[in-house]
This record gives sequence, C-alpha cells and structure tokens, in this order.
Amino acid sequence: MIGTVLCYVLLPVARLLRAFRDAFFTCRKNVLLAKSTTTHIDGLSAPISGKPVSEEQQALLQQWLEEGAGEVHASESASKPEKVPTISDAEWLEGPELLMTSLSDLNVPPQSGGQEQLPNEVQIETSPGLQEFVEVTGSLPAEEREALGDNALWAAVRTQADLQMVEAAPLSTEVWIEDPAVLAWSPAQETDVGPTEGAVWPFQNAGQFQPLPLEIPYHEILWRDWEDLYAQACIPELSSEAGSLFEFRVMSYNILAQDLIEQSPHLYMHCHPDIMNWSYRFTNLLQEIQHWDPEILCLQEVQENHYWEQLEPTLTMMGFACIYKRRTGRKTDGCAICYKQNKFQLISASPVEYFRPGLDILNRDNVGLVLLLQPLLPESLGDKSVSPLCVANTHVLYNPRRGDIKLAQMALLLAEVDKTAKMADGNYCPIILCGDLNSVPDSPLYKFIRNGQLYYHGMPAWKVSGQEDFCQNPHQRKLLTPLWPSSLGITDSCQYVSLCQSKKSDRRKYSRDFLLQFRYCDVACERPADLILLEGVTDAMPDRPAHWPKELTVVNNSDPDLCYSRYPGSIQHGLNLTSAYSHFLPERGCPEITTMPMGVGATVDYIFYSAKPVKSDNEECRRMYQDGALKLLGHLSLLSEDILWSANGLPNPFCSSDHLCLLASFGLQISDF
Repeated sequence: MIGTVLCYVLLPVARLLRAFRDAFFTCRKNVLLAKSTTTHIDGLSAPISGKPVSEEQQALLQQWLEEGAGEVHASESASKPEKVPTISDAEWLEGPELLMTSLSDLNVPPQSGGQEQLPNEVQIETSPGLQEFVEVTGSLPAEEREALGDNALWAAVRTQADLQMVEAAPLSTEVWIEDPAVLAWSPAQETDVGPTEGAVWPFQNAGQFQPLPLEIPYHEILWRDWEDLYAQACIPELSSEAGSLFEFRVMSYNILAQDLIEQSPHLYMHCHPDIMNWSYRFTNLLQEIQHWDPEILCLQEVQENHYWEQLEPTLTMMGFACIYKRRTGRKTDGCAICYKQNKFQLISASPVEYFRPGLDILNRDNVGLVLLLQPLLPESLGDKSVSPLCVANTHVLYNPRRGDIKLAQMALLLAEVDKTAKMADGNYCPIILCGDLNSVPDSPLYKFIRNGQLYYHGMPAWKVSGQEDFCQNPHQRKLLTPLWPSSLGITDSCQYVSLCQSKKSDRRKYSRDFLLQFRYCDVACERPADLILLEGVTDAMPDRPAHWPKELTVVNNSDPDLCYSRYPGSIQHGLNLTSAYSHFLPERGCPEITTMPMGVGATVDYIFYSAKPVKSDNEECRRMYQDGALKLLGHLSLLSEDILWSANGLPNPFCSSDHLCLLASFGLQISDF
C-alpha cells in the first residue's frame, strides 16, 4: 500500500522535473543559436548584448538541478558522463533581442496555423516540453515566477527563422554584410525577391539585366572613382588642343573562364556557390561593361562556347565588332578585342600564337591579338585626319617559375606590334597594349616593357615576373644567352628578321678574291727598312706570279645586309610604352590591386600606351615619358587589398571575376592634312 502511494506521489514530480529539464536545455540551445554580433532590421543596425542573470535566478535553477534533475536521470549520466551546464555558460536574451537575428530571418514567410504570431511576422515554434513548462511556472509561487522573469520564457522559444538560418545560411549572412556599402546594394535573392523588370536577352542562360538601384550607382559599390589626369582637354577655354582630340575609352578585363573555375575549385572555396554560377556572372559582367561603356574592350580568359553563344551576339547588339583568338592545344579560352563600329574601322587583325613546336622556351598555349584600327571622325571636322591606332591584347603564362617563357612570349607579341604599328616613314603609330601579364610592377618583365631593355643573362627564371610569393620550390633555372634560337626569326630588338632595317650602304663591301689581290701588291713586296733580318724568316722576297694582276679590281656588293646582330645577354624594343596606372594609392599609402590569387593582393593587369621618352643623363634610372600624339586623359581608380578583403575578396557578389577591370580614357591628336 505504501509503495502504491509513493508511486502516485512521485510520478507527477518526475514529470514536472522532466518538463523543467526540457525547458532549460531548449532555453540554452536557443540562446546560443540566437547570438549574433550585429543585427539588421529595416536598414537599422543594433548590437545584441545579453542581459546578465541575477544571482537569485542562477541560484534557484542551480538548486533545482542539484536536487531533482540529477536524481531522475542518474542512469543516463552514468552511461554517458556529461558536464551539467549552468546559466553562467551562456547569456540570457530578452524577447525582442532574441528575435533580432539577421536580415535573412525577416524574409521567411509566416507559417499559417492556430499558433499566435509574434511581431514582424515571425512564427513561433514551441518544443514539446514548453507547454508543460508554462503550466509548471504558472503553478509556482509568485516570488519564484518573479525571480524567473520573462527571460526563461523567451529563451525557450525557438523561431522558425532561427531554424532556417541554421539549416541553410543564405547569401546575405556572409561576413561582408556588415559593410555599409554592401548593405546599400545586394544581389537579388531568387527565393525572396519577386521578378524585377529588366531587358531580357534572347540567349540561352543569359539571365536578365537587373536595373541598378538609383540611390547608389554600380561603380560606387567598391569605391572606384574616376580620376581625371588631363583636365584641360575638356575645357576649351584653357587649352587650344581641347577641340582637337579624338577621345575614347579602353577597358581591359580578365573575366575568368568558367572552365578554369571548375578545374581549380579550391581557389574559390571562399565564394558562395551561387555567385560562381555562369548565368549570375555573365549578367554581372555585362552590367559592368554596359555601365562604363568603353569604345575598345580587351578581354582575357574568354571561354570559346560562351563567346560564340552569348558574349559575341550580346556585344554586337551593344554596337561592338569582335575579334577572338582561342588558345592553342586543348585550351577552351582565349583573348578577344572588341571595338565600337561607330568609332573605329578595322584595318588589319593579326593573331599571335606563342606555341612553337620543338622549342622548350615556347611550348605553352598562350596567345595574343593585335589590331590596327582607323578612328572615324565626324563629318563636321571636314578634312581633318587622325593617325591609326594599334591595339594589342594578350594573356601571358602564369607559372612563376618560367620567366624565360614569359619573356619569349612578350618578345613575340612586341615583334607583331612592331610590324603592325610601323608606318611608311619608319615611325610608329600610337600603340595601346592591354592584358594579364602575370607579372608585378617593377619586375624585370615590367621594366623590359616600360624601359625598353633588359639584361637577362644569369638571371634566375623565377625572378622575371616578380611573383616570388607564389613560387613554391623554385627551380634553379637561369636565363642564358641567347634566350631563344635564331631560327625563331626574332631579333634581340623584338623585330622580325625579314622586316629589320638594312644597314646603310655608306661604305664598300669586298669579297675574298678582292682582298687576296693585296697579297702581291707593291706595298706587300717592299721590305720595310727597320725589319730585322732573320735567315729563313724575313730574308725571303715574295715573287709575284706572272698571271697576277698589277691593278686592283674594285667590286662593290650592293646586296643589303640585314641588321639582326644579337646583343649578348640583353633584349630591347623601341616602342616607348608606359603604364596608364601608377600602381600605388598615395591617399592610402598602399599598392593598387587588380587580383587576389590565393588571398594575396597583386597587380598583374595593365594598360600600356605609347608616349615620348624624356631624355635623362642617368640611363639606369626609371625612364620618364610625356604624352605625345596619344594622350592619357584619365582612368578608373583601383582598390587596395584591405578594401577587397572587406568584400570577401575576389570574386564576390558584385565583381564576378577574380580580377578587377582596368579602364582608361585616351585622346588622339587630330591634325590637318
């Protein structure tokens, strides 16, 4: 009888303790899930700070744990020992603070049902023991309920939004959401944002052009400002040359081929998978090109099928004419040069393949492209004229250990530029060279392009591009003379042998037979007066043969001798190229960045243009230039490494390539006939 009574008495107590335990652990779990460093609701930001629990509340629950929970579940604790959590392990949150988690939580539609909905349309999901917990706390004395307060009840509530946040974190919960510029504009979420009106491109997987928000233009998202470098050209009152410039913009952009992403996914583990989708990236890339509206567009890493199916038709609709060159071998990407048909007319196009069978120094599948364009002047200018423009685009080998290959590839490209840009009078027309050169500023390869010469003999190959940070286990390969064999047909001056200038015929050239006539000439047969007489050595007198002519026959060989003499250990060119960027941000005191391979910022993309060199007494110093017929008017500023890190590096939701685009404005001098 006593045992039966005890069972009826202890059973409700056990149920009460079990409900209290469930409520406590549900409370602790939701507190941890709800923690967030920053919350965002309707564009507002507020830090979450937990409300400390009073000593009386902590003592009350600690006493409950020691007296009841440990006895009821002693068997479970014995089989699997576990530390009993206390309130001090986590902070309690008030109800409104618990619900303030992230922007993504507010996008969850409310669940329909009989449950009561909380403010902001967040549906409450209760645990099985919560109702019992409420009943139990309701039966407690008033003092104990007051000690528990509202914290326990709110902490035991787990929102549906919290559940979704844990199971699948959306794109908006990345760390870069704290940036105010990022908060101002973010890509549309397919699941939360309805369809927006935009121009639909009639190509497969082309997506839609999403209209840019009016409050913040696209180019200000990552703080890229336009810098005017030739302000007087736009003010007729201040310069007589203002109305005599043919102005145009040039963009160079490595757009990251999709095949290369799939071949090296480990390089993009920091990126959300959705932003690496080609449809998403293609839309973003076209938006950027459309926004800056360049007249000449030089693209690298252009995947062949994407070019023919999407890029070329779309750019044609935008007014471009496009020339494409795929890499040799089994590579699926290449380079493209596009120009506005209402601004330029094509004169010639020359693709350059760097692969040469049998040559170890040219055994890679990189390519280049050289165009000669004629600017189209408006009819209002009458008989005015402007010089043709040579535009080159390339993507040089990446391998930091093979600087010898990079130099040889650049020599081939410069030889083709030399051939294309040389005019009838022997001078060069204005030149613009764009591309991903996989070399950092002030590296030997960069100095060769900018200064026009490089002494390479004995230089380690891994130092040529200046990419020591990315060169693991560098080989002890050194550059030797000659860098490439003469069979390549390229001189050390980066010119084709067949097109080299011949030597001026200002002195005679003589054959061997002519020189042999001097063997028995009168001067050769006379004995010098101070010659010491040695028997058998200097006592012999030369006897002129009877048939030997006494008169010398002068014969001049008028065949030109090609000037391709090889300078030992050095290469040079005469194109006078300088960079449109300074590669340094003076206001921030740090270098400019165009890409972030493996999380390290570097500059490898360039826009070079031809200018006039300034004479200097010290030839070893950095060569100085001034604008000539081609004037640099301005460029789009680049970013620093810390700013790119704040946007989660490259690529990110706003820049869909692992490179930043380069954009420069130029002016060609217009002259009379």
